[in-house]
Amino acid sequence: MYICQPTYTSNMENTFGKRLSSARKMAGMSLQKLADALGNVVTRQSLNKYEQGKMKPDSSLLVNLSSVLGVPVDYFYAEPAIAVELRNPDYRKHSSRISATQKAAIEEKSKNLLERYIELETLLNLNEKPDYFRYEKKIITSVDAVEAASKLREKWNLGYDPIPDVVAMLEDKGYKVIEINAPDNFDGLAAEVDGSKVIVLNGGLFEGNNCRKRFTALHELAHHSLAFPEGMDHGDEEKLCHVFANAVLYPSEMAKKELHNERFHFYENELILIKERWGISISAIFQTALRLGIITDFVFKNLNINYRSLGYHRDNNEPGRFLSREKPVRFLRLVYFALGKGLISTNEAAYYTGVSAWEFRKSMKQLV
Repeated sequence: MYICQPTYTSNMENTFGKRLSSARKMAGMSLQKLADALGNVVTRQSLNKYEQGKMKPDSSLLVNLSSVLGVPVDYFYAEPAIAVELRNPDYRKHSSRISATQKAAIEEKSKNLLERYIELETLLNLNEKPDYFRYEKKIITSVDAVEAASKLREKWNLGYDPIPDVVAMLEDKGYKVIEINAPDNFDGLAAEVDGSKVIVLNGGLFEGNNCRKRFTALHELAHHSLAFPEGMDHGDEEKLCHVFANAVLYPSEMAKKELHNERFHFYENELILIKERWGISISAIFQTALRLGIITDFVFKNLNINYRSLGYHRDNNEPGRFLSREKPVRFLRLVYFALGKGLISTNEAAYYTGVSAWEFRKSMKQLV
């Protein structure tokens, strides 16, 4: 049994307890689950006292906590210089299927990364003004959502061309895009942190499916950018965000030109060509064709029946690939920028990136 050492006093800053609580929430564990994962060598009650700052573990248990919770030992004592709050987190979909524990893990992981992100920006004294898109007219119908998408393309000078990399575009416009590991029933969320607009994506969910990631990022952009009537059903709001995302990816003018009118059939090769040019999924092409009146409800229904019968609705099973990075890189770029300017040490850079100093040094390769 580990010996608890009552060393914290009531007026001391409880850095370790806060960080232990944060790491536990990020791991999606209750106090009892953490005790079980540690082999019950420490009780749930003792873990609770650690988090409250009434006791602290010995070095052996500290190493085990690090291993079980998947954070470096240094994490427990590295208090962030900036504490952030996720304001009004708006989840992409399936939020009713996400448990309270999973939500706590998603939001704690997001806050943990964003604390380091904003701390790093402050250290670098960056003064980059964002170019956020805001559409003030209330979005009530799909026509309104499409109009908003057209205004975005106009404001950001996108023309009628495919967007090469949605995530890179959003980072260039000042949105903080981050990725976390989360359950499969979480796609993404939109929130505000310290005056910044944030888009959180499930990093493990979109491997090999850039079209879905692009769509999700733009769906979250819709939550940041569009105004909906008060009291609108959440499901209806989500559908209008879908329409906006589709119309940003595949402008209606180009869809009408390429798909033409009154279609009864689509051939897979044609759909793959459209997908690989515009970075939009085949299922989203069907939605666009229905919205534009190119196909009827009956044709749309049959297309989706055939789509599902072929198993294309399953993860990463749809044919065709859109080749783009779709990976947030600004935060990591800032870490190397600060390191190159001598503002942070290698150990501090490791802290910002969330890995051990040994792992970070191993990945480094200085050219000049």
